[in-house]
Order: sequence, then structure tokens, then C-alpha cells
Amino acid sequence: MVVRRPPGRRAQILAVAADRFHRSGYHQVSMTEVAAGVGITAPALYRHFRGKPELLDRAVRLGLDALAEGLRPARTTADLGAALAAVAVGHRPLGTLVQRDARLLPPARRAALRRELRADVALMRAVLRAERPELAPADAELLCWSALSACAGLSYQSTAPQPRRAEALLRELVAAVLAVDLDGTAVAGDGAVPAPDAPGAASVPAPVSVPEPRPRARREELLAAAVRLFHQRGFDNVSTDQLGAAVGISGPSVYRHFDSKAELLAASLVRSRERLWHEVDGAITAAAGPRAALEAGLGAYVGFALRNGDYLGAMLSETERLAPSDRRAAVDFRRDFLRTWIGLLRQVHPGLDPVAARIRVHALFALVNDGVRNRPHSARPDLRDCLLRLGRAVLGTAGDGAP
Repeated sequence: MVVRRPPGRRAQILAVAADRFHRSGYHQVSMTEVAAGVGITAPALYRHFRGKPELLDRAVRLGLDALAEGLRPARTTADLGAALAAVAVGHRPLGTLVQRDARLLPPARRAALRRELRADVALMRAVLRAERPELAPADAELLCWSALSACAGLSYQSTAPQPRRAEALLRELVAAVLAVDLDGTAVAGDGAVPAPDAPGAASVPAPVSVPEPRPRARREELLAAAVRLFHQRGFDNVSTDQLGAAVGISGPSVYRHFDSKAELLAASLVRSRERLWHEVDGAITAAAGPRAALEAGLGAYVGFALRNGDYLGAMLSETERLAPSDRRAAVDFRRDFLRTWIGLLRQVHPGLDPVAARIRVHALFALVNDGVRNRPHSARPDLRDCLLRLGRAVLGTAGDGAP
């Protein structure tokens, strides 16, 4: 008797794998767990996919194929917004899979995925410049990458909003991002409005200056080196010898300061969280009124991101490697941080409901976090100003004026 496999079994497996990787992190998910989610045995799963790396690769490719298919017929920026929003909602895990887990793929596969994304951005740039021919190619490309990142922010929400509502909100965000003028004015539907740093608009506070202790203690040096190396190479690919060499000591000497590599990871993320909270909450608290506080918080967050891109990358990619208690502390911090911003944004715009505010705040963080790490745009001398303008666009405060 011939046993026939159910139609669409591979697609079902990929959907379950993408969801599990998205929720728990690649390293925390086993093939047995994926198989159980599909209702088959692990040996049956291996008849479809050779292992977890192939599952991850195919799950990412499935989302990117949907993105390319949606963008290909686009002729207007409205079409771009509709395509990006549909993929963000229909393939919600894609954002975390690309930004967090795809770095674990072999170099050749990572390079191939990056080429696919660049091809998508090139298509978007052509559509955008057809509508806005005054844009320099580099500016148009930054706007397109930013629109992608803003939509990917949906992937980091713990609960999915109602699909139609989410798509409508994301289309609005894409339109706002693609309308930003990085040279001085934000293009609105009825003409241009003064840029936020133009006369009469809200001033941008300078980044909070946090002096570094000099000379830094060896423990502090290890914390800084750990954040950098864990972000660049991944927790599993960094040895104690490499950590020691980064600060001029032997590998075994690392254990004079930390009992394990896992403890060093946890301590490095805690230290970075403390600095983030000190800078951003300090700026918000010192401001007079909700509008000024939101603007000050935006300036402080962008400033922190520009100086601490490694921490933001490690926070994104390595939180799942923490021990359960440390992971809960990291998740609790993220939740409280988000709650502060959502509440502040709703004070500025009382008519904004919690769903819309949450989508906007997640879009802001995804846009800034990607912006400081996405080469070659991360090397722009005006990147801080660009991120501030883009941040105001997704928060909906670009035309608010003075606090």
C-alpha cells in the first residue's frame, strides 16, 4: 500500500518552524518540537528537511519570496506600502527570522539572503524615485530600508493585532516613511511642512553625555568586549580565549571575573540595559510636558543607538541564550520600556488607541536599531538627523511643532 503525504506538508512544516523559531529563538527549538507541532514524528520530518539549518533557511526564503512577489508588480508608493504591510502581517515571524536568526546560517546562505533583500530594495527605490525624482539614490535607498524595518517591527509584538487593522496601520507608516525629506522638509499629502529642526519647530536635545570611567576596570572592559563579540559572531562562536584576547588577558583569566560565559553574557546585557534606561528615562523625566518628553526620549534613544549598536544587536540576537531568570528580567525590562513609550505617545496624541500606539513604537525601535547597523547607511555623517526625522514620521509627530 502506498502511503500518500498530505498536500502542503512542507508548507505546514515551514509555518510551524517559523512560528517556533520566532517565539523561542532558533537555539531553543528542536526538530522534535517542530514535528510535534505538525503532528508527525521526527523521522518523518527528516524526510522533508535534513535539519534545522535547512528549516531556517527555507522559512526565511518563504517570507522573502512572498515579499519579492508582492513588490514586483508595484508601480506606486501606495503599492509598496500594501505589499510590505501584507507580508508583515501574513509572514509575521519574518522580521525576527531575518534580523535575529538568519545570522546563524552558513556565510554563503547569509550572503544570498542579503542579495535578495538588496534586490527588493532596488525595486522599491526605483518606484519611489519615479514619484520623487528629487531624491538622491542614497536617500531613496535609506527610506526604503527604513520602511522595511518599520514593518518588521510588527514581528516583535507579543500578540498579533487584527490583520486588516494592522495592514492599514502599516500602510500609513510606510507612506509616512517614504514621504520623509532627509534634506529638510517632510513631504505631506497637501504640501511640505517645516522639518522638525526648522525655525519654529521642536528643538532636538543633544545626546545625553555619559562619561566613561578611565581607566576602566578589567571587568568593565570584558563587559564591553563581550557585547561587541557576541553581537558580531554570536554567543556560540565566541570562546573565552577570544574574550580574553580582546582585553589583553588569557582565556582562563576571564573566570577570575565571571564564573561562566553565560554569566558574562547576562552581565553585559544588564549593564547595557542600565545605561539605556539611565540615558533615555533621564531625558524623558527632565523634559517639560509630554511632547517635549517624547522628543527628548527620541533624541536620547537615537543617540544611545548610534553609540551602542553592538548592545542593540546582542540584545536582539542573544537574549534567548540567557538562563530563564535572566531572560525573564530582560523581557520584563523590554515590556516596561515599551509601556513607557506607548503611554507617552498616547499622551501626545490622546486619540491614538493602544494598538496603533504599540505598532508605531515597535516600528520606531526596529527602524532605529536597524538603521545604526545597516551598512553603508550606518556610516552616513547625517545619520542621527535622518533617524530623528524618520522616528518622528513613524511616531506621527513630524508636524507637531514646539512642545
